[in-house]
Amino acid sequence: MKAAIRLLVLCFLLLPSGCAGPPKAYTPPVYSRGAVVAVWELENMSVESSPLLDEIGEMLTARVIDTLQQGGYVLIERQKLLLALEELNIGSSALAGERSRLEVGRIIGAQLMVFGGYQRVGEQLRIDLRMVEVETGAVVRTADKTTRAADVSGWLDAAASAAAGLL
Repeated sequence: MKAAIRLLVLCFLLLPSGCAGPPKAYTPPVYSRGAVVAVWELENMSVESSPLLDEIGEMLTARVIDTLQQGGYVLIERQKLLLALEELNIGSSALAGERSRLEVGRIIGAQLMVFGGYQRVGEQLRIDLRMVEVETGAVVRTADKTTRAADVSGWLDAAASAAAGLL
């Protein structure tokens, strides 16, 4: 009789532990203005290569930074990002992976990082951006903009427009 009572009590004690609901899906926090952001230089993803396409990445990146800063984000200076890379002796081959870049972001105190690229196809230029949470690697927002590839000022406006899509 005592064994049956013990078994019954044990069942009642274990029953609630087996009734836990399914785990909740991760939802990244919503970052607002004032979040600390680091922006990596946009990559030229074009099939064709030209001196203009290879050198425009820095200008497009600067336009993205300006737009995000005007939108209220706190931007980590590119110089600080480069100094961190030098101090850590990390070369460009080690930065090929996004995980390595996120680790650098963690070290310099960024909450968010912006990665992206641009590609010219025929008469079109497309800019793609993604904002990633440094702590988890989760993509928080994405934005893109396609414009006619006629002139550099249009490209810069497209970069600003894509960056505005991240605000």
